[in-house]
Amino acid sequence: MRISIASAALVGLASQVAAIDPLVIKGSKVFNSKTGEQFFAKGIDYQPDILSTNQIRDPLADKAACSRDLPFLKDLGVNAIRVYQTEPYGNHDDCMKMLADAGIYVMLDLSTPTETIIRDSPAYDANLLGYYQRKIDAFGKYDNTFAFLAGNEVANAANNTDASAFVKAVVRDTKAYIKSKGLSIAVGYATNDDASIRWQMQTYFDCGPAEERADFYGLNNYEWCGDKATFETSGYANIVKNYTDWDIPVFMTEYGCNAIRPRTFPEVAAIYSNKMTDTFSGGFVYEYVEEPNKYGLVKISGSSGSKTEDYDNFKKALAAVNPKGVKMSSYSPSGKEQSCPDISNDWIASSTLPPTPSNATCDCMMKSLSCVSKLDAVPTSNSELKTFGETVGSIFGTVCGTIDCGDVSADAKSGKYGKYSGCNALQRVSWVMDAWYKNERGVDGSCDFDGFATVTSPELSSDSKCSDQKDSNSADGSSSGSNSDSSENTTSGAASVVASSVLATAALAALL
Repeated sequence: MRISIASAALVGLASQVAAIDPLVIKGSKVFNSKTGEQFFAKGIDYQPDILSTNQIRDPLADKAACSRDLPFLKDLGVNAIRVYQTEPYGNHDDCMKMLADAGIYVMLDLSTPTETIIRDSPAYDANLLGYYQRKIDAFGKYDNTFAFLAGNEVANAANNTDASAFVKAVVRDTKAYIKSKGLSIAVGYATNDDASIRWQMQTYFDCGPAEERADFYGLNNYEWCGDKATFETSGYANIVKNYTDWDIPVFMTEYGCNAIRPRTFPEVAAIYSNKMTDTFSGGFVYEYVEEPNKYGLVKISGSSGSKTEDYDNFKKALAAVNPKGVKMSSYSPSGKEQSCPDISNDWIASSTLPPTPSNATCDCMMKSLSCVSKLDAVPTSNSELKTFGETVGSIFGTVCGTIDCGDVSADAKSGKYGKYSGCNALQRVSWVMDAWYKNERGVDGSCDFDGFATVTSPELSSDSKCSDQKDSNSADGSSSGSNSDSSENTTSGAASVVASSVLATAALAALL
């Protein structure tokens, strides 16, 4: 689904927060759906108090914090914020209404540090998709929710670009879910703009079938440093050239080099000048809250905040710009769709994406097994997770060196994904142990694995129909772009067993 005026798709859905006009995307530009004026994000990256607790913070569920911060946001003159970490469980009505009343739109990252595609051992299961769907449900009702990011700097080097296939599968599946809910919120991706993979990355997320492509693209870039830099010497001229004739909107999702202090933000004038406004739809300065990295505009202390030395400089720079756009009615998109990059030494993500994960498929598979894990769920404590990751890694390493584990493996480079590669860690390791148990014909001790497994009576005689099972809450039940051919022994997929924990995947990757 491409968001366009032709389908009158609105970015957001009418709700109790109705003080702000929804935005629409047409071609490579963003417009106010009511006035037809082109929209440029004068934004800031907003994640207050992120380091003050070990838990994930949801700033948009904290009315007191929003009340504290809103006067600063209004004074700065921003019209959009990007929020990195939120949860789908809290009540966001108060904060979202405050923001809407102030004319501020919200771009949300779907991922959190614990719910994400992990670059060095990527995997994608129904639990992760379900988490993203719940976040869409939580924020989709607000008119000022104008975009979701399916990933942020997931792949950052040539040797982990295979993770991009999993992120793009998230783009596909969340776009389908949003459409199934009658919403039209844009889904995009933000990159760190690594020079070695820059072109492949940006074309990858804008190639292939329309339902797989990102609706917009974000660039995290810190190349413009200080007043002596120019449009040319900063690299901005080349950046604009890279996206000229692009067919989707592009944002600076992070900017604001702090190598030279105090920051005076000369790049702001360029971002909103006619040198860039035909290509870029504005940006988000990094960042609102002061942290040890010294990028913040506001210092937070409990219920109060104070300005840093950069605050007034950014406010002044933003107030000085008045970007000139086009009217939606007079704009005819002319951008070009991209071709997918070839597999090479610098790019190892196939254009064939992982299948849409399905709990129904995985639950069906589990009912066909005779040897399963004794655990009911993946552990949550760090120490138990480490042990779990080591145990699972050892089982995969031992069994899959002898038996074909293609059904539970994923290889994004070749585009080969086993029919159960989208199952969670416990389900996949149970399949592996069952395969060993059956290979050994059920001899004593073949379903033990040092006490990790147990013999059970299967409810199904085979798993022959499990691949046909689809979740009732999936958008269309399809696995668009998937390749479930497991004829090859893609044992490299063992390295992606535990997708929901950085610690467990790190331990597993180190083992294999």
